Amino acid sequence: MRFDRVIVADWSAASSLSPARPSADAIWLGSVDAVAAQSSYHRSRASAEAALTQAIDSALTAGQSLLIGCDFPMGYPKGFAARLTGTASARAVWGWLADRIQDAPDNRNNRFQIAAQINRHFASLLSKGPFWGRPAMLDLPDLPATKSINYNDLHLSERRAVETLVPRAQPVWKLYTTGAAGSQGLIGQPMIHRLAQRPDVAVWPFDPPAQITLAEVYPSLIAPAVTADPAPIKDETQVRLLARALFTLGQQDHLTALFDTPSCAEQGWILGAGHAATLLAALP
Repeated sequence: MRFDRVIVADWSAASSLSPARPSADAIWLGSVDAVAAQSSYHRSRASAEAALTQAIDSALTAGQSLLIGCDFPMGYPKGFAARLTGTASARAVWGWLADRIQDAPDNRNNRFQIAAQINRHFASLLSKGPFWGRPAMLDLPDLPATKSINYNDLHLSERRAVETLVPRAQPVWKLYTTGAAGSQGLIGQPMIHRLAQRPDVAVWPFDPPAQITLAEVYPSLIAPAVTADPAPIKDETQVRLLARALFTLGQQDHLTALFDTPSCAEQGWILGAGHAATLLAALP
């Protein structure tokens, strides 16, 4: 298995535009093909989504294959989807969120309010909901500022199966402070829903890899290489290096093993989980 181009996106759930000057804690896209390795900085999710859409269009026009890795969770622990949407499917959650998440061109969004709405829905069944974390100034009684939830009481796992292999990954329920992958998931999954409406786009592991394949990634799998790189902005470094590793493995016909995972059609999976050494070995 190989791709003509690999793009890795480091996402952001920021509620305002990122600084005009390229900065950390913003959206970076790293791109590698047979010709060049490059990165681009995006102040808004709208800009980044437009760039990814253009990359898909360009690949299809040229008859090339494209892998896009997105650094946010694309699924939730088993049981969440059915309780929220009535269907045990990550796709059902993407559609549910796409119908409700408001994400303006200047990054203003309502992710905390939607998380509180989900918690209210769960509370009507089980007394509490799964999400936690919010700015102190937000008056959202249904969304606790700190973790105060026993997930056994909710009949949910705190972590997805893949996160047993990647313990550094933050729980998908955490929405605020350092490493709040939950906010990125809430704000990123509506984009996955939109891109997945195209018949030429597959979302792995929910679909088999295809000419255009989207997948969840976790750039911290290559943390030693990122730390060793002298580039000043680590967000840029990690997308560039992970794109390079995935592209190189594809050219060496060593990428197939990363796509061979347990059944995880509801929860999703991180591409490369359990293969950190392989990814690092693919880098110079």
